[in-house]
Amino acid sequence: MILSSLTLSSTIPDLMSVESLVSLLTLTAMEIVLGIDNIVFISILTGKLPEEQRAKARRLGLAVAMGSRIVLLISIAWIMKLKAVLFTIPAIWPLENGVDMTGKGLILLIGGAFLIVKATKEIHHKIDSQESASGNNPDPSRRLGTPRYGSVILQIMLIDIVFSLDSVITAVGMAKHIEIMIAAVVIAVGVMMGAVGTISRFVEKNPTIKMLALSFLLLIGVMLMGDALGAHLPKGYVYFAMAFSLGVEMLNLRVKKGAAH
Repeated sequence: MILSSLTLSSTIPDLMSVESLVSLLTLTAMEIVLGIDNIVFISILTGKLPEEQRAKARRLGLAVAMGSRIVLLISIAWIMKLKAVLFTIPAIWPLENGVDMTGKGLILLIGGAFLIVKATKEIHHKIDSQESASGNNPDPSRRLGTPRYGSVILQIMLIDIVFSLDSVITAVGMAKHIEIMIAAVVIAVGVMMGAVGTISRFVEKNPTIKMLALSFLLLIGVMLMGDALGAHLPKGYVYFAMAFSLGVEMLNLRVKKGAAH
């Protein structure tokens, strides 16, 4: 059982063994990969805040992400209880078979739906803003105001819980010592804190990248809902599709930059 394999190390040699160091490096890399979607979401949300509040909101958002992962790691027994079946969804279209809904599945379902709704609203807002700028939609009532700082932080906190579930479950499967897991989370978030500012500015500077990032959030939302309903999408395929799309878009940006010169 996973819980029985976890230990709280009391000796330094256990933590400094080759096995522990390999687990730390591997888990840190995995946490950074799993945190990419979190960075995209935070970049999109904080990009709508006033310039002087963005850096603070990004740091606070990632700090909340780190805190939620550590709290979930410490309460790992509760996480395992989320696998208990709460209720069963009958076999109705488009579900070919009934689905046993667990606590984890319910959180993923709600989180996926939230991402889809949020990304769709942001895409509509982006399109409306472009139409307003070009004069095709001069109605100012359709423009969305600047969101409040507290509202943005609250949204980041809520979706951080969803993203943290996969991160924590991955950590439990890859390491035996909770200290190693917590260290990997802290290092990964530190790396993301160093990168999130650059990524956010790049997304804001290039509207097509922002639209691509929003489409990634839609894809992630669908993937989360699929996982909750028993239609598991291999994450390797999803991340490869996202990386390929980003690579093509980077080539497009380079071509446009070359044509401008």
